[in-house]
Amino acid sequence: MDPVRQKLRPDPAVGNNSETDPGAEAYLDFMKKHCCYDAIPTSCKLVIFDTALQVKKAFFALVSNGLRAAPLWDSKLQRFVGMLTITDFITILHRYYKSPMVQIYELEEHKIQTWRDIYLQYYNQSLVSIEPEASLFDAVYSLLKHKIHRLPVIDPKSGNVLHILTHKRILKFLYLFRATIPTPRFLQRKIKEAGVGTFRNIATIQQTATVYDALSIFVERRVSALPVNLAAQKSYNNLSMPMKEALKRRRCFVEGVIKCYPDETLKTAVDRIADAEVHRLVLVDREDETMLPSDEP
Repeated sequence: MDPVRQKLRPDPAVGNNSETDPGAEAYLDFMKKHCCYDAIPTSCKLVIFDTALQVKKAFFALVSNGLRAAPLWDSKLQRFVGMLTITDFITILHRYYKSPMVQIYELEEHKIQTWRDIYLQYYNQSLVSIEPEASLFDAVYSLLKHKIHRLPVIDPKSGNVLHILTHKRILKFLYLFRATIPTPRFLQRKIKEAGVGTFRNIATIQQTATVYDALSIFVERRVSALPVNLAAQKSYNNLSMPMKEALKRRRCFVEGVIKCYPDETLKTAVDRIADAEVHRLVLVDREDETMLPSDEP
């Protein structure tokens, strides 16, 4: 069996098979019975960029619309060819930043196509998409198999992008139907017992470190967060400022870190992720120490 598809099935080794837990297959069945079109919100934002657009303008457009990614349209080829994400912004800043006194030409002047030509020399990755009538199970499978965070839903007849599916959106859709789905027993397991999340080799950074230091970790660990604020304030030319100063300059109000505790259940963690509409929780002890990130189950 495909190892990715095997990963999507309950693990008999921990007693979660259908014989001991009647609800173990409930989520699997739910995903197979619902298609991607079902998970598309009634109202949502979708921005599409032509590859001839300047990179800087594209990222400002993402930030102003509160988005983290957009499909890319190639006018010459007359088709969608890829995605532009905040991760690309991180990579450009990290690769081309020299000092606060030197303009990042590649960000200020390059078009998206120019960046793609450079990027594709190292990463030959074609656009991964899915049709609206495909099952949510297939969508989850594609996200896991290709190790991507965003999956464009493209109508095969019109060629239009209808939505961009994410782990968070699929979890939210599942959460909306939670009252009609049997709750598997494994969701009642404690987080510390289930071993869900990241517990080793945690990426951290000191407040005295620079923004550029943070970008280096983002690139190495393939994570992103801070650059959204940099783009919104157009302050990406000074990546030598300490993290403490960069955090003070945030214009958006941040209520605080959304946390979970090791003695809480997986169900509590899932509910909290869905309610707060976040991608991850931070695992702490009851003294709010030993902070460890716990990703979406």
